[in-house]
Amino acid sequence: MHTLRCFLIAILIPGSASLLPAQKEHRQTLTPAQVEQIREAGIYPNDRLNLYTKFVDEYAQKIKDLSFRSHSTARAKKIDDQLLDMTALMDELDANLEQYTDRKADVRAALKKLNEAVPQWTRILNALAGEPTFDESRKEAIESCEDLSGDVSRLLTEQTDYFNEHKDQRGQERALPN
Repeated sequence: MHTLRCFLIAILIPGSASLLPAQKEHRQTLTPAQVEQIREAGIYPNDRLNLYTKFVDEYAQKIKDLSFRSHSTARAKKIDDQLLDMTALMDELDANLEQYTDRKADVRAALKKLNEAVPQWTRILNALAGEPTFDESRKEAIESCEDLSGDVSRLLTEQTDYFNEHKDQRGQERALPN
């Protein structure tokens, strides 16, 4: 009986590992210092959005710099990592935009800067020649950038219209309940 149990354990345990869900790689898109900067700017919507814009821009510049290096497996992996991080950060930025505009925070200043930055990011991503190692990440980054661009344009128009109609609320960081 003991031998049969040991036999079953020896067969079942190695096979059970394949039943466990694969652990997804958890990426840190921001350094601890950047996270702290975001946290400190948390109650100031324009400052927080400007930081996100700055950090995404840094990723775009790293990708641009890497694109000029000679082709290698290490270079392709670095570009893939940068693209994944940039995409995650753009998505986080977009979520923050929606949150602040839902609260009627006046983020037009940050939106204007973002409106200037997004086309530069798009140009960098489109200029990056696709390679099998990072082609999927590149496509996702371009899609995220396009989504962000559309949201920025829409929100800038909505905010301009809203604050032209509600002049007394210009510059507010959050709509106060009536």
